[in-house]
Amino acid sequence: MRVCVFGIWHLGSVIAAGLAARGHDVTGLEYDNNIVQSLKSGSAPVFEPGLDELLKTGLAQRHLSFTSSAKDALKDTEIIWVTFDTPVDDDDRANACYVIDQVKSIIPYLGTSVLILLSSQLPSGSIQKLEVFAKESVPNKDLSFAYSPENLRLGDALNVFLNPDRMIVGVRTSQDQRQLENLLKPISNKIIWMSVESAEMTKHAINAFLGMSVAFANEIASVCELVGANAREVEQGLKTDKRIGPRAYLSPGSAFSGGTLARDLVFLDQITTKNRLNTPLLSSILMSNDEHKKWVQRRLNEYFPSLLNKKIAIWGLTYKPDTNTLRRSLAIDLCNWLLDNKAQIFVHDPVVDELPEGWGKDVIICNSPEETLSEADGLVICTEWALYKKIRPELCLHSCSKFLVVDANCFVPQLAQLRAVQYQTVGNKG
Repeated sequence: MRVCVFGIWHLGSVIAAGLAARGHDVTGLEYDNNIVQSLKSGSAPVFEPGLDELLKTGLAQRHLSFTSSAKDALKDTEIIWVTFDTPVDDDDRANACYVIDQVKSIIPYLGTSVLILLSSQLPSGSIQKLEVFAKESVPNKDLSFAYSPENLRLGDALNVFLNPDRMIVGVRTSQDQRQLENLLKPISNKIIWMSVESAEMTKHAINAFLGMSVAFANEIASVCELVGANAREVEQGLKTDKRIGPRAYLSPGSAFSGGTLARDLVFLDQITTKNRLNTPLLSSILMSNDEHKKWVQRRLNEYFPSLLNKKIAIWGLTYKPDTNTLRRSLAIDLCNWLLDNKAQIFVHDPVVDELPEGWGKDVIICNSPEETLSEADGLVICTEWALYKKIRPELCLHSCSKFLVVDANCFVPQLAQLRAVQYQTVGNKG
C-alpha cells in the first residue's frame, strides 16, 4: 500500500521504517528540512537500537522516502498515518492543538477519498473535532478518520511495533476496518477493533493504570523502608497472587518520568474537571509520583549532613536505557538539585557526550563509570544501562568509611553484597 507517515520524530521514524520493512511503500512527511536530510541519509532524529539500520534498508530497497513537501508526499496516498510526538510542557500539559493544526494543514492537499489514522497522544474527542472540521472545510471530499494509540517504548520500539502483543484500532466503518487490515496484516493479526472514542479512552486508561501501579508500588516501598521490610520480597508476594499476576507493573523503583504517562493523566483531569466529575484516585496519582521523585534526595540528605563540596558520581543521564533522550530525565533534575546544594558531580552515560548548558565546571563528564568513582564520596545509579551491572565491586573501596550507593532501579548485586558499601534501593534502606 502507498502510505504517508506524517510527523517524523521517534514515533514517526519507527512506524515509517517498520511499514517499509513489511513491504509497504512509505513516504515520510516532515516540515523540518534538517530532519528530512538526516533521515535521507538513514539517521533517525532520536536514538533507537536498530532504527538507523532499518531506515537505510528501506531507503536502499526504495520502499522508503522522505520529503518536506506535502504536495509530493500526499500524491496518490491511500492512508496517512499521523505520528507527531505531542509536545508537552514541564507541567505535563500537552499541546494537542499543535497536532490538530498539523492535520488541518494537509487536508487541502488530500484526494477525494483518504483515510487518516492518528497515533499521536491526544485527548479524547480530538478525532471528532477533526471530522467536523473536514466536513465543514472540504464537504466535497470523503475523508475518514481512525485512531490507534501508540504503544512504543523507548529502547525497544522496533520490537514493540513489529511484534506487538496486540494492536488497538478505533474506526467508524467496516470499510475503514478492511483498509486498515490490509495495512496492518503484515505486522499483526491480533487487532482489537473498537469505536474511535473507545480507542482514545483506552490510551488514557492504559497510561493511567500504569502510572497508578508505579505510584502504588513506590508508596508501599516507602512504608517498607519505615518498618524494615524488603519491597522486592513484598513484590513477589503480590505477583504470585492469581488476582494480580506475575507481569503486574509493581516493581519498586524511581518515579515515572518522560511525560507519556503523565500526559494522559492530565488529559483525564481536564476531562473530569470540565464535566465536574470527582475522581480522587486518578487525581492523586501525579501527586504521589511527584513526591517519590524526591526519594534519591532524601537518601542523600540522610547520609550527608551537607552536600557542600561533596563529590557525587552519577551513572546514567538519559530518561531510560537504550535512548539518548535527556528531556524530563530524573537524572538531570537530580544533577540540578546537587548543583543547587554546591556538590561536585562526576557523570557517565554511554550515549551522552554533551552536558546540558549552564552546568559549568562543577559537572565533569567521564569516559567510563570507573572514572567517576576515583574521588567520589557517593554514587547514584540513575539509568539502568546494562554495563553498570558488570562493574567490578572493588572500585568503590577507596573510602575508609562506608561508601554510599543509591540505586532506584538498576540493582547491581555485586555492589549490594559488599560490607564496605551502604547500598540503598527503593523499599530497602540497606
